[in-house]
Amino acid sequence: MKKILSLTFLTLVFAGISSAQDSQKTEAKKPAKGEHGHMSKITERKPFEYDNASVADAKGVLKRGAGIGSAKKVSLAKAMKQPSKYEGNLVMVEGVIVRSCKTEGCWMELAPADNAKSVRVKFKNHAFFIPLDATGMKAKVEGMISVKTLTKAEVDHLIDEDGAKFETRNADGTVTEISFEATGVELTKK
Repeated sequence: MKKILSLTFLTLVFAGISSAQDSQKTEAKKPAKGEHGHMSKITERKPFEYDNASVADAKGVLKRGAGIGSAKKVSLAKAMKQPSKYEGNLVMVEGVIVRSCKTEGCWMELAPADNAKSVRVKFKNHAFFIPLDATGMKAKVEGMISVKTLTKAEVDHLIDEDGAKFETRNADGTVTEISFEATGVELTKK
């Protein structure tokens, strides 16, 4: 009987040690709080030059996401007037960032000029972000244009948490908007 109890005790000890090691490995793989959790807030603002994830070249161009250059270049103003003409095609547009997410840098509004109508640009699969102080920078963006309806919850979140603005809102609280899903972005200071 003593042998069975001793064996059971040793088995439980080894199982506990193994479980603790697995738990430590899982914790090490988890992203830091707020790294990928869109609803969390980032309290420390990182300026353009010192953002640790930024890699600016010698000309001061900050590149995020996939490389840019293989898509057909299209005027942003033209694409916004006729989004269905470009929907589903990889295009490259240029403009100025008039507003951006102040929580994580997970979206921006891009306009052909400072006082022009803008389009919301999200980053494909939330794979990259822009600096929190990106408003006013020039941007070259490659990706796809689409027309989509945002749910009331998405709209409320974008307004309340991130400072987004919408010209019109549907009666049910949703918004139908032209949007742009970027695969790559190049930013430069004005």
